[in-house]
Amino acid sequence: MGHNLSVTEFIFVGFPQHKRYYILFFLIFLFIYLAVIIGNSLILAAVITNRKLHTPMYFFLCNLAVTDIFFTTTTIPKMLALFVAGSDTITFSHCFIQLCFLHGLGVGEAFLLVVMAFDRYVAICNPLHYRTIMTNEVNIFLVLNTWILPFIILIPGVVLAAHLPFCGPNKIHHCFCEHLFVIKLACMDITPHVYLGFSIAMIVSFIPLILVVLSYIKILLAVFQIASTEERFKALSTCSSHIMVVFTYYVSIIIAYVSYKMDNISDDFHVVGTIFFTILTPTMNPLIYTLRNREVKQSVINLMKSVLIL
Repeated sequence: MGHNLSVTEFIFVGFPQHKRYYILFFLIFLFIYLAVIIGNSLILAAVITNRKLHTPMYFFLCNLAVTDIFFTTTTIPKMLALFVAGSDTITFSHCFIQLCFLHGLGVGEAFLLVVMAFDRYVAICNPLHYRTIMTNEVNIFLVLNTWILPFIILIPGVVLAAHLPFCGPNKIHHCFCEHLFVIKLACMDITPHVYLGFSIAMIVSFIPLILVVLSYIKILLAVFQIASTEERFKALSTCSSHIMVVFTYYVSIIIAYVSYKMDNISDDFHVVGTIFFTILTPTMNPLIYTLRNREVKQSVINLMKSVLIL
C-alpha cells in the first residue's frame, strides 16, 4: 500500500480496565450477532418464500437485511475473538479492508433508506404509475447504486489514510478498525484527514436524511388529500416501519457523533458510541419489520411453522 513498513500490524486495546468482564462481553455480543443473523435471515427467507411479497418494497427490505448481516459480520466476529481468545492483532492491510467495509456498508444503509423512501413516495403519490416507474430494471439499478456508490465515495479517503506514515505506536484504542481511531496513530499532523473524514461523514449521512425528509413531506401532503380516514391510515401504515428504521439509524449516528465530540470522558465511552452505531440498526430492523409489518410478521410465522413441522 505504500505505507511506512515500520507498522505491519495493529493491536486492539479493547476495554483494558474491564478485562474481567470479557466473558460477559463475549456472551452479550454473541447473542447480538446471532440475533442479527437469525432475524435478518428470517426476513430474507420469509420474503423469498412468499410470492405475495415479491414487490419492490420487500426487494429493498431484503437488501437492507443483507446489508445488516454484512455490516455486523465486518466487526463482531473479530470482537468475539478479542473477548474470548485474546486475539487482539490485525494486519495493516486487513485493518484498512475492515475500515473500508465498515464505513462503506454503513453509508450503503443510508442510501438504501433513501431508495425505500422513494419507493413509498411513488406508491403513495403516484400509485397509478407505480408499476411503470418501479420496474425490475429500475429497482436493480437503485440497489446496485446503494452497494457501489458508497465505496466509490469512501475509497479515496481510505487510500489516503492507508498512505499515512505509521511509525508507531500501533495500539488502536478500540475493538475494530474505525477511521478516526486508526489515523490517530499516524506520526504526522492528521488534521486535514480528520476534517476530510468528518466532511464525508456529514455529506453521506445528512444528504440522505434530507432526501428522506423531503420524500415524507410530499407523502404527507398527498395523504392529507385523501378523503377517507381509513385510506389515509392505510397509506401511512405502509411507511411506519421504514420511518422507525430511519429514526433508529440516525439515533445511532447521533450517539456516535456525541461520543466523538465529548473530550472530557473516558476512551471507553468513545468506543461504546461507535459500537452502538454498528449494532443498533441491524438488531432493531428485523424486530421493527416483524412487529410493525403485518405481512412480514405473518410470513415469518408461516415459515417457522413449516420448519417446525418438518
